[in-house]
Amino acid sequence: MSTYSTTLAASSSIRVLGAIELLGRLLLVSLFLMSGFGKLSAYEATAGYMASVGVPALMLPLVILAEIGGALAIIAGWQTRIVAVLLAGFTLATAFLFHNNVADQTQMIMFLKNVSIAGAFLMLAANGAGRFSLDARKTR
Repeated sequence: MSTYSTTLAASSSIRVLGAIELLGRLLLVSLFLMSGFGKLSAYEATAGYMASVGVPALMLPLVILAEIGGALAIIAGWQTRIVAVLLAGFTLATAFLFHNNVADQTQMIMFLKNVSIAGAFLMLAANGAGRFSLDARKTR
């Protein structure tokens, strides 16, 4: 294989990996985008639900900002490591606050889903956003 062919294959492989990383970021935060916009459209109901589990309704704007703003930052790959750690903490907090009834199988599944998502955010924090991100543009 010629040097050109080897270089082309490596370059193509890097682009594919970058696309996979971008797709992974999109899939990871799709739930957060939908949840954030859902909270905006059902603001009063969400505030009431939060209050029913002891979370002040005044926290709702911060929750919406975390979900929508955090999701957009992850998609763009902006400050990915920091945002991913913050979203991991947010996701674990929501698991313990809202899905702590382990006797209810649905709540146990939701709890474990949140724990798994937090793990994915920690992997993102450890490895960064990848090639197709604002973070990568800063280092070039």
